[in-house]
Amino acid sequence: MQTTILDVSGNRAQPLAIDAAISFEPFIAWLKKRIREEQTVKARLYAETLAAFEASDIGHHDIAIADTPRYTQQLEYVYACLSPAMRAEETLSWGLSFPFIPTIFYGTDQLYALMGERRANNSYEASRKPGDYHIDRLQLLYAFILQRLYNFLVPLKREQFHAGINQHTGLLEYSAVNFNTDFVSVTAKGPLPEIDMGQLYTHLSEGGGFEILEEMLPLELFSFRGFFVIMVSDVTTQKAVENIQKVRLSRTAVVEEKSFQEVIQSLKSLVRNSKIEFDLFPFLRVNDVPVYSLEKGGTGILFEVWGEDRLSPEEFGRQAKAFASKPIFFFSPDIFQETRREYAFLEYFRNQGVKSLALMPIFHLHELVGIMAVHTWREESFDDKTLALLEPAIGPLSQLLQIYIEEFNLEIEKVIKEKFTSIQPAVQWKFNEVAWHYLYNTKKNLPVVIQNILFQQVYPLYGAIDIRNSTVERNKAIIADLDSHLSILAATLDSLRQYQQNDLLKQMIYHCQQWQQALLQQQLSPTGENELNRFLEVDAVQYLRHIAVQHPKTSEAIDACLQGLSGNVNKDALEASMHLINGTVNQYFESEKNKLQESYPCYFEKFRTDGVEYDIYIGQSIAPDKPFHHLHLKNLRLWQLSSMVTIAGLTHGLLSQMPKELHTTQLIFVHNHPIDISFRSDERKFDVEGAYNIRYQMIKKRIDKVHIRNTEERLTQPDKIALIYSDRKDVEDYLPFIRYLQDTGVLLPELEELELEDLQGLSGLQAIRVGITLLAEK
Repeated sequence: MQTTILDVSGNRAQPLAIDAAISFEPFIAWLKKRIREEQTVKARLYAETLAAFEASDIGHHDIAIADTPRYTQQLEYVYACLSPAMRAEETLSWGLSFPFIPTIFYGTDQLYALMGERRANNSYEASRKPGDYHIDRLQLLYAFILQRLYNFLVPLKREQFHAGINQHTGLLEYSAVNFNTDFVSVTAKGPLPEIDMGQLYTHLSEGGGFEILEEMLPLELFSFRGFFVIMVSDVTTQKAVENIQKVRLSRTAVVEEKSFQEVIQSLKSLVRNSKIEFDLFPFLRVNDVPVYSLEKGGTGILFEVWGEDRLSPEEFGRQAKAFASKPIFFFSPDIFQETRREYAFLEYFRNQGVKSLALMPIFHLHELVGIMAVHTWREESFDDKTLALLEPAIGPLSQLLQIYIEEFNLEIEKVIKEKFTSIQPAVQWKFNEVAWHYLYNTKKNLPVVIQNILFQQVYPLYGAIDIRNSTVERNKAIIADLDSHLSILAATLDSLRQYQQNDLLKQMIYHCQQWQQALLQQQLSPTGENELNRFLEVDAVQYLRHIAVQHPKTSEAIDACLQGLSGNVNKDALEASMHLINGTVNQYFESEKNKLQESYPCYFEKFRTDGVEYDIYIGQSIAPDKPFHHLHLKNLRLWQLSSMVTIAGLTHGLLSQMPKELHTTQLIFVHNHPIDISFRSDERKFDVEGAYNIRYQMIKKRIDKVHIRNTEERLTQPDKIALIYSDRKDVEDYLPFIRYLQDTGVLLPELEELELEDLQGLSGLQAIRVGITLLAEK
């Protein structure tokens, strides 16, 4: 035991102006009470202790802290009475301190070693500021006053946790300091101020601080006498595990590499060695086939050995399946000494500079969820005792990896939901609601009926980016490829005359010439096209291969012919250009999709034809909890118009990259009346409801190739935007936007107002058409 006076704050504690002194009167009063109550042999110890105090003057006046070493015998009695009997002195950080001041004057060697070393060597950097500790002391003070003088219990923990960075290791260490205030008395120097306890309780319950008490109860009104009993314990292991659990409970943060680093630092604190490295490798599966992890969970050593940079997906899946079927624990303090054949895989770790290595399978509910690698680099090592220190973290790590896997699976489901189904975030709540009612009725054995997912009174917006004359261009490409194939075949057949002169060759040449004539005269029907393809792909190929076998000298010419017949140069060029256009348009919509939700949630669905079409639905029923205003609709219509300008510019800019030059047309159908839509389970998509609303759907399907009335001119033209409507009022929202875009030079000043031809079951449609400035100038 020691009687050294030590400021454990390192003289960094902020001054606390209180009337306080060391006194043993509260302890003596406690002894007398225990002697009256105690029925065991402990009563003798208390009686002997009381006699020792009464034999001196220590119990009758305040003790200056500098004088405490004079009372070593009495202090030893205090230790004997108050220290845990089950703990040896050399393992106990126990001591006595000045009331509410961080200065100890008596304690165990262990306590002084812990506090003194940190102070003397400056090896511990506290993670909290002195002001934070000052607030803690004020809270402890006022909680003590309220309990002793007002019988008002404040829920305040007597145990405080202190975190600091060990300057030698660079790792966080945690200490728990327990303050026992039983041997401190507080006395008011005058009448106690009155306090509205209800108001105080409300203030503290709402998260208010103790600053209000500094005005109500100034500290100079009180005197404090006695001493604190303190116990300090190292809780680094407990706190490190708790830090891992905090990351686990945050769920969404677990997918971030930063969160993995927090886990790694906690593991290093557990083993008290910053030079031991860690890596976590979750076992992810798609369709029960192992796949690469998406983030590095530490040093990345497992990612280097088993990642995509070294293994193909197939080889990774094979190795991962083999390990999962028989997961083993591996440890070696020096993998350079492991030469057995079954450890051949260590070569990859040696190449990375690893020396000590442990590979620990991590299980959650008996299911393999990942692997943890514990390793050092070439100059460092560790033994199996280090691995034992990790045992408290295995449970939280298994839950962490399981949540990572669950988050990965949710991400997969989210992609499927957003990219391949009609369930989008804007309407997800409705599907959740219907699904809940379905589950509820199922569990309660009630009649199970899938409710109709219906959104009423929503405004539709329709747009189409079409590839100009795509059907005509496709037919031209097919004819050009067929003509090219016939020319190649005709030349090859003609060259075969020198090897064979028979009726079969003459018949092949005759058929070839007949098909060429049909193409020239544009007399090829769909049935004829199928017959011609059969002639080229079956009859001609079989004949040529037969000749190649009969006359080997013809093999080179026939191989060249067959190679020419297998390609469709014109069709491939057309498809490549169409793919380039549609890919660019789709990419643009994907980038804009989330931005559309910022103003007001809306349902957005695009679908492929030869180009790209989309439907947007917006209205109060899409987001019942968010007030819908007509301005939200106007904002979306401005976006619709502006996006058509942007898309036209994007596709125009692709012309130089297209193997076959193609142009796009931009069409908007304006329907100014709200409609109802419902989800059709059979087709897994939304569709309109009601006879009147079906007319909207019918118009959409028939206007793509509509002509201007009394002309052969198609409404949709490259470098222009066309808006179709039924009533002039329908476009009132669009006209100011068009004028705005004209004034800013985006659209040409000319605005065409057109009447459209009657379509089947439709009449009276009108349109406005306007050119795009930048495209017209190019």
